[in-house]
Amino acid sequence: MFAAYAARIDRDQPLNGLELGERPEPEVRPGWTTVTVKATSLNHHDLWSLQGVGLSEQALPMILGCDAAGIDEDGNEVVLHSVIGQTGHGVGPDEPRSILTERYQGTFAERVAVPAWNVLPKPKELSFEEAACLPTAWLTAYRMLFTNANVRPGQSVLVQGAGGGVATAAIALGAAAGLRVYATSRDAAKRERAVELGAVAAFETGARLPQRVDAVIETVGAATWSHSVKSLKPGGTLVISGATSGPNPPATELNRIFFLELKVLGSTMGTKDELADLLDFCAATGVRPVIDSVLPLDRAREGFEKMAGGDLFGKVVLTV
Repeated sequence: MFAAYAARIDRDQPLNGLELGERPEPEVRPGWTTVTVKATSLNHHDLWSLQGVGLSEQALPMILGCDAAGIDEDGNEVVLHSVIGQTGHGVGPDEPRSILTERYQGTFAERVAVPAWNVLPKPKELSFEEAACLPTAWLTAYRMLFTNANVRPGQSVLVQGAGGGVATAAIALGAAAGLRVYATSRDAAKRERAVELGAVAAFETGARLPQRVDAVIETVGAATWSHSVKSLKPGGTLVISGATSGPNPPATELNRIFFLELKVLGSTMGTKDELADLLDFCAATGVRPVIDSVLPLDRAREGFEKMAGGDLFGKVVLTV
């Protein structure tokens, strides 16, 4: 079957390790099932995998891709939850939790095998392309906002780095849930798009906000960390799920964190139940994933180049 896969690890030039071509059909273990992929989407996780983050040389070649929507063995339209082993379904008791492409072949292929427990019904209101955007970036944003930040309608949120998949999702979900959403970006066009998406205002990165906020959604890391901490109300919450600009900020603002009793929470992906809630939320409210571009799988390299260059707003979707 045709697939996009990591053939080599290259920390400096990750796209040198990306190959497109034929790979073996997925191996179906006991308790697993095969899904025919109709659409899948790119995440920074895929780029990091090519750099060897979470993926070892011994696991190569590895088909990339965490997200997918497609058709199950009974002909049903489905969405995949890409966290394997979260509850022990389909894996041995000693196998650690992992995301597709870390231990198991991913979704950038005609077919993918996952534990049957990881398959959810796709709402009829969502297209395959829309549904394929949800299981990683949008699920991450959903958990950051509603589980870890625990924000409620009427409260305020700052989303750093408008344009990225998680940030875009957080703006759209927050606005649909009745939050007062502020966003930042270095790019004027992305700030404008953020407002169109539901942010009440968007600012240059590092700019002073009209008010301090109840929560900050942080995926940028070092470049925005100090601004995130300084933007919080006393008792506010900073939720971080990534560090695209680097993991080591020059100042950690420890005095401000303890004096204002700020909470700093790490967040990774989400549960199957949260993904089911997210699917229902999108179906009920009409909020839809922001799709930057749709490409056929054999043009996956173009999608990787867009993501690596930061030249996108929303998700890059690959169709099979």
